[in-house]
Amino acid sequence: MTTRRAFIATLAVFLLAAPLAASAQQSTTRPRIGYLDTASPSDAAARLSRDAFLQGLQALGRVDGQNISIEYRWAEGHMDRLPDLASDLVGRKVAVIVAGHNPAVAASKQATRTIPIVMSLAGNPVGSGFVDSLARPGGNITGLSTLAEGVSPKWVDLLKEVAPKISRVGVLAASNTTAHATYWREIQTAVKALRLGVKRWEVATADDINRAFAAIAKDRSIGLIVLPHPVMTYNNRQIAELAAKARVPAMYGSRQFVDSGGFMSYGTNFPDLYRRAAVYVDKILKGAKPADLPVEQPTKFELVINLKTARALGLTIPQSILARADEVIQ
Repeated sequence: MTTRRAFIATLAVFLLAAPLAASAQQSTTRPRIGYLDTASPSDAAARLSRDAFLQGLQALGRVDGQNISIEYRWAEGHMDRLPDLASDLVGRKVAVIVAGHNPAVAASKQATRTIPIVMSLAGNPVGSGFVDSLARPGGNITGLSTLAEGVSPKWVDLLKEVAPKISRVGVLAASNTTAHATYWREIQTAVKALRLGVKRWEVATADDINRAFAAIAKDRSIGLIVLPHPVMTYNNRQIAELAAKARVPAMYGSRQFVDSGGFMSYGTNFPDLYRRAAVYVDKILKGAKPADLPVEQPTKFELVINLKTARALGLTIPQSILARADEVIQ
């Protein structure tokens, strides 16, 4: 009798423990994805990109909280926080890190040489030393580049076409970055072909941006190109307002500036890149190595124009350009 009671007790304990063991096993086998962003989760553009990434994963059958777990880390515009945030993700033993913008990629690369890193918005990944080449990345980093040759001359051409009276092009660039080398080289060639002058201002902080616009505002014959970088993106509203105050026609590389009142943008669709980044994550979780996954360059670009800002600048947009615009904000 004692043996029978002991057997029943043992069986009961086993049956109670089995679901807990299964749950623990599911928890330990659920892939953990690190998500490192330079912006803040309250930023509208950052939310759109994050949602696009989640939608991309869901389309591939991967849902946060069900069969994957996502660890979010936001620098909130403070680039000096990125190294610690990246190291924290590495310490949590994530299976892959999704890094937005060059500073996040650089911090992730510094934190690990073994965990796969997927770039979602990398400018000039070869020149920045992230990969050996686009076709053969060669290390633990792959993903998507925002840089496509020929975009920079398009910025110059469009700016001159909508603001024909400009005689110089000002370029607002981020300091301490190699990502802008190709942009700058192409812009110099383009302005020379149009017989325009060119001047470059480098910024790293909001105060630098204010100082740059104090100089820009003194030149009534200048048009401005704002190069893509998280310093610019995080301060997009400030930049759009300063450009409006200085009455300077400005061209941007992403539409969030135009949504904030900026004049015109031509560039890649950032949420689309994040959606495509999900494909890289899925392949890596299935066993693919970053070194074997070529870096993709953008193929789809969008032209967005803010007509209200154009009118405030006293500019009339040619019908030929309006017809080519993907969106016109009234």
